Amino acid sequence: MFTTFVGMAPGAAESSAPASPEAPQPPKPRPKRSQVARACDWCRVHRIKCDNHLPCSNCQKRRGQCSQGAIEVRTLPHAYRKIERLENRVRELELELEHERLGSKGASSIGLNTPLTTPPSLASCGGSGPESTGGTFGPPSDHGNPERKRLEGIHIRATRSQQETWYGPSSLFYFIRRVNTFLNTSLRQARPINHMLPDSTNKLYDGPNQTSGKDLTQRSFPAPGGFSVTQGDYLTPTQEEYFIGLFWQSYHTSIPVLDEVAFKEHYQSLWTTSGRERKPSALVDIVIALCVQYGVALQPGSGQGGGSAEILKLDSHDATIAGRWHFQRCQSLLTSELENPTIFTLQCHILSTVYLCSGAFPNMSDSTCTLAVRTAFMLGLHVDPPPEMPQREREMRKRLWWTLFVLDSKISMKLGRPFLIDQADTTCGVPGDDREIATASGTILAPLGEDVTWLTFNIHNVKLFQTARTAYTAFYKKQLETPSVSSDQMSEEEEGRIIESHAEYLGPYVERMEDWVKNVPNAIKTKRLDGGVPFSTDSTALDIEQFASLWLQRQRLLLELMYHNLCINLFRPFIRFSAPSIPTPGADRLAAECAGHAIQLTRIMHQVLSSTSILTGWHEAFQWQWNAVMSLIGFVIAYPHDASTPAARSAIDLTSAVFEIFGKSLASAASATAISRDLSAQADMLTRMPSSEQQQQQELMQKVEESPLTVGSWGASGDETLVSSSNPTAVQTPTTAWSYDEGMAAAAPMHHMLADSMDMAFPMDAQDFQMFPWLNMSGDPAIQWAYYQGQQV
Repeated sequence: MFTTFVGMAPGAAESSAPASPEAPQPPKPRPKRSQVARACDWCRVHRIKCDNHLPCSNCQKRRGQCSQGAIEVRTLPHAYRKIERLENRVRELELELEHERLGSKGASSIGLNTPLTTPPSLASCGGSGPESTGGTFGPPSDHGNPERKRLEGIHIRATRSQQETWYGPSSLFYFIRRVNTFLNTSLRQARPINHMLPDSTNKLYDGPNQTSGKDLTQRSFPAPGGFSVTQGDYLTPTQEEYFIGLFWQSYHTSIPVLDEVAFKEHYQSLWTTSGRERKPSALVDIVIALCVQYGVALQPGSGQGGGSAEILKLDSHDATIAGRWHFQRCQSLLTSELENPTIFTLQCHILSTVYLCSGAFPNMSDSTCTLAVRTAFMLGLHVDPPPEMPQREREMRKRLWWTLFVLDSKISMKLGRPFLIDQADTTCGVPGDDREIATASGTILAPLGEDVTWLTFNIHNVKLFQTARTAYTAFYKKQLETPSVSSDQMSEEEEGRIIESHAEYLGPYVERMEDWVKNVPNAIKTKRLDGGVPFSTDSTALDIEQFASLWLQRQRLLLELMYHNLCINLFRPFIRFSAPSIPTPGADRLAAECAGHAIQLTRIMHQVLSSTSILTGWHEAFQWQWNAVMSLIGFVIAYPHDASTPAARSAIDLTSAVFEIFGKSLASAASATAISRDLSAQADMLTRMPSSEQQQQQELMQKVEESPLTVGSWGASGDETLVSSSNPTAVQTPTTAWSYDEGMAAAAPMHHMLADSMDMAFPMDAQDFQMFPWLNMSGDPAIQWAYYQGQQV
């Protein structure tokens, strides 16, 4: 029916040659050209064909670098992130420009016109963590290199500080900033980070060095020359003897920097023949200040203005700043010893650092520790004592140096700042702990068997910080070696490989921490019930030896609690609020281990505080608990469906009971309780979100903390998806948005919040009431999150 016509060439019809009897073959189809999603920069400039490989074949042949420029903005979330980065960069450049303008006015105007805060771009140019051996991360020649790698940090005003100061990526402040940024984005709120920091009720005397005019007229400081101190100014001889006696039962066995016999002889020599006056002594004053801070907390009701505060004439109900008059007098007396330091001077600086650490003064403790380190170098404690020196004096010098090493390591890792002591510059050996040395130390305590004495704790505490510091140094040095690439230029797979490589790199150092645990003698370990292993995270209860000395029980607990606290800080950077598209089982395992150590620390704290008085008055334990609960809250928010999340959520509830016990002596414990309850309520609502709704709004809510990916920033990136540590192949989408249906379900108890709106979790002054970031509750149930769980507790 149909006829098929075969096309002919134009000249075929005119040719007189007869047509071929066979029909011509149809032309072969043209091969499909391979499509390239994006050519590299070199191929695009030279207009040659590129492929989808990285590096491409052309760049491989020419042995050149293959790179791709910035990806153009194509989606609304990408545009949001681009705008936010540009706005931040503009603000940084404006601050830098203002700084340069002020600096050009000359040295005479710098002191008056320098800005109170440092621009973030300038503040991050120095290392915020330790180095492998030295005090800097790179050679001085790298300072002018624009591609020099930097660790991130945060400028924040702490509770006790009136100015913003810088804290590194290992600090709790940095992690709280990450949590606050994620919650503000997910819940569409604008709550400042200061609402996540526990506050003290003491406003009039907000620090040991702050006094009013009335106090200055009533309390006169002795001149360095030697004016006597009358008993009516501070404490009576009986009260001084009581508090000095507390020192040998508490701090002395954990911070062995004093010779008990020599100190008692020194104290007796200060009293005149009448027994009513004693000569000034900075060392005696700081010991009394430290023990007043500790001893006031032992009295019932000290946190609510109990009788002990009135008897001791303390004008504050906060035990953390009790004894500050003796602290101030100690600092006044030390001014005359700055040019002529002695061992007594160094002992005063060390104990002053401990006093400030217990009182939660991070910057003052850091500065005082710096002064102590320089004093130790002046006295030559960093070198091994000569053999002709008496053994008792040699061992004391070693204990002073290594105690200072522990303080420096603790403060630097806690605040994320560079170390002060470089182990490459010291030749001082570790002090001994055998029975002969323990007997010659001036403190007579019974041996514990297994060649263990009361000095053995100090040895293993030093080794713990050596091990943790080595891991800390290696980890952040590894981040310095990470390529400095912007987040929008790095693929999710490449970012995931970087995170996983950090976890694998940390593996051998984690094994060293476990080896340290194995080498701790059983005599200074607290046993566990039900066959539990000491220092583990198996959630077993402690088997506290009932008839052991109080100092031994405290040594055992402090060693284990410090181990858990260091592990929390070391593993916390792996808690990510979104994760790469590829599984990262190693990083997720370390994040779960961080939660496991925080859970174990919380359970130990609750058991010890509720059933014993071993840690009563030990204010640093409160800081450990605060560090643990904030890490747990971040873990629950980041990994809502992980196998460890239910136990972590229960530990957060248990923290409220721990803070209530601390509230008997610490005014800031009540604020910490309110903050943890409020954050746990927000975490619960994020956890209840269905996964399908999370995936629908994931792209819209991924504006969390995106800045150029310098070293240290990958943990805070917002372009990550979560992977369960129990099932690495099951990708969890981050809890970044609220759905309409989930918002309606969460709004059911809204009447409770409206009825009790004055009982919100964060306490506020009348002056701050109008500044409270009230939520917009008109029409969008997605942001009508409630505080009903926090109110019911």
